[in-house]
Amino acid sequence: MFWQCLEVRILDDKRYSDLKLGERGAILSIVTYIGLSILKLVIGHMSGSEALKADGLNNTTDILASTAVLIGLRLSRKPADDDHLYGHWKSEMVASMIASFIMAVVGIQVLAGAIMSLFEGYSEPPDMISAWTGLFSALVMYLVYRYNKQLALKIKSQSVMAAAKDNLSDSWVSIGAVIGIIGSQFNLAWLDPFTAIIVGILICKTAWGIFREASHQLTDGFDQELIKEYRETIDGIAGVKGIKDIKARRYGNNIVVDIVITVNPALNINDAHDISTKVEKKLEQDYEIYDVHVHVEPN
Repeated sequence: MFWQCLEVRILDDKRYSDLKLGERGAILSIVTYIGLSILKLVIGHMSGSEALKADGLNNTTDILASTAVLIGLRLSRKPADDDHLYGHWKSEMVASMIASFIMAVVGIQVLAGAIMSLFEGYSEPPDMISAWTGLFSALVMYLVYRYNKQLALKIKSQSVMAAAKDNLSDSWVSIGAVIGIIGSQFNLAWLDPFTAIIVGILICKTAWGIFREASHQLTDGFDQELIKEYRETIDGIAGVKGIKDIKARRYGNNIVVDIVITVNPALNINDAHDISTKVEKKLEQDYEIYDVHVHVEPN
């Protein structure tokens, strides 16, 4: 019992330290977005590029979104207390949902402004410095994406992976802005505000994706393919006659599984308990599940 408790304690400490490590990715994103948003908004106004200004506004929403992720990661590290007996793991998803609302509002604003600019018309294409700025930003965001993706895979963090996907989306948005700016140099001035519309749509699309993922987890949605894998694994454990019920849910990045298995009714309580322990250990080791609850019934 002592070693089992020690093992659980070590696992908890590692998960909390992983959350702290995940904060690095959020902080890197925040610092990068601050620098790039200022650069794009200033150059966008100076060069007259609606696409680059829209891209800059996109990055301001990313500052708020990454800050929300950072706050969520820090809240998730708080241990269980009297009114949060399961801990604060879901704070990550709440923060992600808040971030999606912020991004959606700014995305709609970018769309509205770009549509108005498109109908007003432009006689002068934006200066080419805006294209070079967009290209530089795309490269920077791709490098940040690679770092955050590797970090998310290392610590198995859904929120850091969401931030990484947002980084990649921002890199593509900047590439789109560059295409619009270059196209406007060839007497296609409408292409710059049109690209800004595409940017606005991409912001809203990213916001919807983050909202859908966060709401799915907060309402205890779970991947049915994983449930199928759990079933196949449990069926292969000696002593398990059948699986009467299996459910799973997420607490932040942690998976909790509830299982009802059937065993030979002739078994004594100790043997039945040993089988349930085998099921718990097998799932925890093979799938890195945070907690497994097994209920045994005779059959």
